[in-house]
Amino acid sequence: MMSILSACAFAIALTSVQCAAFSVDGRAANPRSPTAALYATAEEEGGKGRRAFLSALGVAAASAALSPATATAIDDVGGAKVGGRIVYGSDSIMSNKAHGTSEFPVQDDLRYGVSQKVADRICSYNRHFAENGGYFTSTEFEKTVRSADGPLTFYDSVTGQPLFVAPVGRSAEDFIGESQVHGWPSFRDEEVVWDNVRVLRSSGETVSSSGTHLGHNLPDRKGNRYCINLVSVAGSPASKA
Repeated sequence: MMSILSACAFAIALTSVQCAAFSVDGRAANPRSPTAALYATAEEEGGKGRRAFLSALGVAAASAALSPATATAIDDVGGAKVGGRIVYGSDSIMSNKAHGTSEFPVQDDLRYGVSQKVADRICSYNRHFAENGGYFTSTEFEKTVRSADGPLTFYDSVTGQPLFVAPVGRSAEDFIGESQVHGWPSFRDEEVVWDNVRVLRSSGETVSSSGTHLGHNLPDRKGNRYCINLVSVAGSPASKA
């Protein structure tokens, strides 16, 4: 069994790992990313790249539990607290429902100009793939974040439930900058609405409590980092959806 020190060392080695390396068509979302390299290496060694890749992500997610969470609840979104310790969930959350892992399709009028077709595939018919790396830069995401008067709330593209509030404890430019480095919107513990978000212990997959695939938790030196598909968090509030 991996010792605590070994686990910590392995977590540090995975610091540069980015989000899920594959687009919905199965090709590398960003062939030059460390994640794509991890997959390629696993594929060469065992012919089971995706499984080995996800196994590595699972170890990275588990390693985050070795460090105590430092975030505290600092905001309120419709009665749901924002921030705090990571909340885990079981794989049963992603069981088959009426529409893939969701009860119904994504909302008709998604925000930021994202593709509804891509959103529906990523949110409800997917567990491992991602929108293309850097996809968010072709949308209104950066403009919206920069022009906002304070933190923005990001809603589930299916249910309209609040999932993330960002930026919190950092500037809009820091939030955008980190997202640009990794290729996907990247959130921290203090920006998660834990009433509605769960992380699966088995893989680090980050999902909504209703079954929407969001992305993965990929911890780094700063702590947990939730690498999220913009198409999954482009909904409108439930009351307005």
